[in-house]
Amino acid sequence: MPAALSLSSEDWLAIEREYCARSLANFVREAWHVLEPGQPYIHGWHVDAICEHLEAITNGDLNRLLINIPPGTMKSTLTSVFWPAWEWGPKAMPHVRMIGASHEQGLAVRDTRKMRNLINSTWFQERWPTALTSDQNQKTFYENEATGWRQACAVASMTGKRGDRVVWDDPHSVEAALSAAHRETALRVFQETLPTRLNNPDTSAIVIVMQRLHEADVSGFILEDDYGYEHLCLPMEFEPERRCTTTLGFTDPRTEDGELLFPERFSRETVDRDKKIMGAMAVAGQFQQRPAPRGGGFFEWQKLGFVDTAPRLQKVVRFWDKAGTDGGGAFTAGVKMGVGQDGNFYVLDVVRGQWGAADRERTIRATAELDGHGVEIWIEQEPGSGGKESAEATVRNLAGYNIHAERPTGDKTVRAEPFSVQVEASNVYLVRGEWNQAYVDEVKTFPVGKYKDQVDASGGAFNKIASDNFAARFAVFSS
Repeated sequence: MPAALSLSSEDWLAIEREYCARSLANFVREAWHVLEPGQPYIHGWHVDAICEHLEAITNGDLNRLLINIPPGTMKSTLTSVFWPAWEWGPKAMPHVRMIGASHEQGLAVRDTRKMRNLINSTWFQERWPTALTSDQNQKTFYENEATGWRQACAVASMTGKRGDRVVWDDPHSVEAALSAAHRETALRVFQETLPTRLNNPDTSAIVIVMQRLHEADVSGFILEDDYGYEHLCLPMEFEPERRCTTTLGFTDPRTEDGELLFPERFSRETVDRDKKIMGAMAVAGQFQQRPAPRGGGFFEWQKLGFVDTAPRLQKVVRFWDKAGTDGGGAFTAGVKMGVGQDGNFYVLDVVRGQWGAADRERTIRATAELDGHGVEIWIEQEPGSGGKESAEATVRNLAGYNIHAERPTGDKTVRAEPFSVQVEASNVYLVRGEWNQAYVDEVKTFPVGKYKDQVDASGGAFNKIASDNFAARFAVFSS
């Protein structure tokens, strides 16, 4: 019989080195105890999926990757701690330079320190000796003797150094994603700063990992156009119509509607409990990786009715939500709405476009001429002297028509709420027209959609025609 296999400690170390070098997921299993002593490692298939796509960057097969995945699924630890340590150690790439950024510097520093703790551990040094230079060994920046380095920074201060890898973990906080100003700042960083922080524009990599919090967040901007990003999207609960597939040959392996992403850590009981606390909008973004719930959020849009023509109407209003951006940005929208003798509300027409001031005023005038003098016209007056002057210009432009301007109070969701109540009660109908699809799409994602102009104008029109005393002041007429 052959002699029993006898392996020295160095043999076992060599085996472990080879095992870790073969895949990032293997390295995660072996290194977990260093970062989380006393906490057993819990593996999920999603770890393999993320690791596979990060490995593709290491191998030079990808250089742009967008990951949308729920919190608590190791997204930061995998992309910002284990992966760069794996490249420095098992993959023998200590020269790699990495910038780790987040919406808050403290989060970026957290993961940079974790990676340093892993690199400096006895376990790692025994297998992949990697010396950090004494003069460049801080919690926000450290360098190794092969000139590779790791930097942590807030996105707003991502200047100076250029990396082979830029990992942007959570471009938005949950709160900031609802602020147009914060979203614009993040998008400006994505467009203007990230591309300039790369060592080699052709081969250096950008990884963005985040939850979906708004239709116009960084993910939404990437997905709206082709910026060369591979998209790995893994919702907490499986939705067959949104099954993720990527060019690497990966396909979400789940088959049942509602099947959980990581049941080993987030059981059905836990997920259902958290969903009750979070509410539909938060669940949609943070769990399901889409801005609005599957069945709609603020509006129960499925209850909108459709008619070919409206019945006799008691009052008709055209309400304008104005913008002044020519060819891009916000839309100007004019929603024409009436209330019928049956007590239902009818959205009769929507005129919408991205116009400069002159074209916008011409369009508003031309629309008034088509609507006729029987349609009451309202415009929303933006705050400040500029808003007042713009409103006054529109009123002068519509001399001879029943035109009014108002300064809105409360945010857009507050102003839209009375209208949403009538939608929920199945009292709102759309007259069929080419504008229907864009209108319904906006209603579905309000208030976290990219645009709110049609909803804002609808809320304004509804609030004008729904007053209790309109019947006594206006005659019945046909639209």
